[in-house]
Order: sequence, then C-alpha cells, then structure tokens
Amino acid sequence: MTVRLLLADDQELIRSALAVMLDLEDDFQVVASVGRGDEVVAAARAHRPDVALLDIEMPGIDGLAAAAVLAQEVPTCRSLILTTFGRPGYLRRAMESGAFGFVVKDAPPERLADAIRRVAAGERVVDPALAAATLASGVSPLTARERDVLVAARPGATVAAIAGKLFLSEGTVRNYLSSAIAKTGTRNRAEAVRTADENGWL
Repeated sequence: MTVRLLLADDQELIRSALAVMLDLEDDFQVVASVGRGDEVVAAARAHRPDVALLDIEMPGIDGLAAAAVLAQEVPTCRSLILTTFGRPGYLRRAMESGAFGFVVKDAPPERLADAIRRVAAGERVVDPALAAATLASGVSPLTARERDVLVAARPGATVAAIAGKLFLSEGTVRNYLSSAIAKTGTRNRAEAVRTADENGWL
C-alpha cells in the first residue's frame, strides 16, 4: 500500500529535503506541499493524503490548529506533528488537537519513516522521553484567555495594542497579564511569555 503524504512547513528548504528523503521510500508518495497552516485543509481536500506532516510554527495558523481543523474537516487524513520544538506542552496540545503522532525533526530518518507508517495504520506515535516529560510537567496553568494575552504580548506589544487586538479593555488585559505572571512564577510579562513558550503552553 502506498502512503500518500502532505508536507506543511514554512521553510521551503526543509519541505524540499523532506520530500526527496521520503520519496526514496518505496511505499511513500508526496502528493502535496504547502508553506502555511491555513493552506493545509484545502490541500488535503484536493489531494486526499493519508498522512499530513505538520510543522508547529507556520504563518496563517500553526500546525496544532491545522491538525484540529484537519481532524474535523478531512478525518481520513491523519496528522503527524514534525517539529524542532520537543516541548511537553506542545505534545499535550498536539494530542488534544487530534494529531496521531509527534516527532522531533532531529529524529533519525528511519524513525520518521516508521512513525509515518504507524500513523497511516491508525496507531498513535509519541517519542517516549517526550511523553514522560509531558506527564511530569502537568497541564498548563493558563486559561485560554491568559494564553491569548501572552501570545499577543510575544512581540513586545503594549497593553493598548494587546487590548485592541483581542477586543478587551486595557484593565482586563492587565488583569490577565498579572494572573499569567503569577501562575508562571515570573517577575514580568516578558519572562511569563518566555516561560510559557519554553513549556509549550503558547
């Protein structure tokens, strides 16, 4: 059986290298390649892949959000998150989004090929060390709104800019920021963003 693949990564060099590597396998066929998260579903509908390899950090929507939409809109295509960021929070969010697997990009090629075949067969595939770290780290302490505010604060945005982007009052934004700072055990919003990012909570 040939496994049809969709590649989604914002770096063209990575996509091209992956396509060349995966096409060397007799049972793989790369049928689509996109550079944005918001192009994933349309490509899946058009090319009907069996497995979508999704990077996390992409323009449009990230790979975790794309996996969630794909699970709803094209359930015959299973998502495999392939990322540089092996963070516990990302793994938890990937599983919650409906992804079938999570593999870091520095994994050996044979491990990736094995993960693709297993996901295509309906199995869930997770790096054991990352799974253990995820269990040890627990769930994110942030509410959905606190997470939204920290994401908006990432580029160093002002309270007014965050409020405008999220349609909140400046006082409400300050409250969410204060709460997020307390929950992450940090001293200011820059540290809160960094800590939340390092844990994969954003």
